[in-house]
Amino acid sequence: MRVLAAGDNFVGPDLLETAVRSQVDAPEVGRLKLPWPVEPFGPVGGVEEASGTEQQVIEAAEGAEVCVTQMAPFTERVFDAVPSLQLVAVSRGGPVNVDLAAATRAGVSVTYAPGRNAAAAAEYAVGMILAAMRRIPDSDSELKRGEWRGDFYAYPEAGIELEGSTVGLVGYGAIGSRVARVLRAFGAEVLVADPYTDPDKLRADGVEPVGLEEMLPRCSVVSLHARLTPETKHLLDADRLALLPEGAVLVNTARGGLLDYRPLSGLLRDGKLGALALDVYDEEPPPPDWPLHGAPNLITTPHLAGATRQTAHRAAEIVAAEVGRYARGEPAAHLANPDVLGSET
Repeated sequence: MRVLAAGDNFVGPDLLETAVRSQVDAPEVGRLKLPWPVEPFGPVGGVEEASGTEQQVIEAAEGAEVCVTQMAPFTERVFDAVPSLQLVAVSRGGPVNVDLAAATRAGVSVTYAPGRNAAAAAEYAVGMILAAMRRIPDSDSELKRGEWRGDFYAYPEAGIELEGSTVGLVGYGAIGSRVARVLRAFGAEVLVADPYTDPDKLRADGVEPVGLEEMLPRCSVVSLHARLTPETKHLLDADRLALLPEGAVLVNTARGGLLDYRPLSGLLRDGKLGALALDVYDEEPPPPDWPLHGAPNLITTPHLAGATRQTAHRAAEIVAAEVGRYARGEPAAHLANPDVLGSET
């Protein structure tokens, strides 16, 4: 079996190869190293959030039966040029770098890795919530400039506690459910807006199921954890942002497209938003003329929520396990294009 390990600077080709060799006897493994995250991902040949070029993948995948990757673009052009492919295993929560329709037409199974960064992203989201509520980055940067901001202890500038606060979570998947458990341990009341989760399960977990419009006015903190789909694009638009109470904290560590970024600068400058913490953006990286540059009470990080070494190892192990199942003739655990099972190809 020839396998292409198309890694990058996070889930490297070496990690992928080692993981595959632990599952399959004596595979022939080729390597390709893509530039992400040193260079941002972007659309490539009709797929989203990919790294590298179609030609790089075509050349590296020649004769490969299987590819394990995180960011390589698998487009119609790639599938047409590499007819030997049978499996593409993507080490991400969703295979957004793969044209699933083209893969299905080519008879290629595509798998993904749900939950691979759930612990990392949940921990990061809670850290962003605490940093925003207690103004940790502001006080740190001021002291590093030589300013002892004792006025941050004054009542008008003081932060708020999680204990006793009402926190709203938009989305209750692998990440949102972990965030909820941590917040409840802090003593927060947790509301969840997620129409795809059974309300009885939410209640059993000690959180309250609510509609989004009902949730927003009740929360001192809102954190986003939904997947980005056409349905959730700009889920928090200007009208819904206006429902937040004065001084609320908003955190987005999920996907930039969930949030309409246009009103945010004005909401921060007017004090309608007490703080905004962002790890994801409508355009990555934000351009030099980004309206939020210089806005008060803003915390920004460069899409790092899932960036832990454990995530990288876990991602490699999940895709390698799929290769092992394929080699043994077993069904895939996380098949993204089940229609391929009925493909004549």
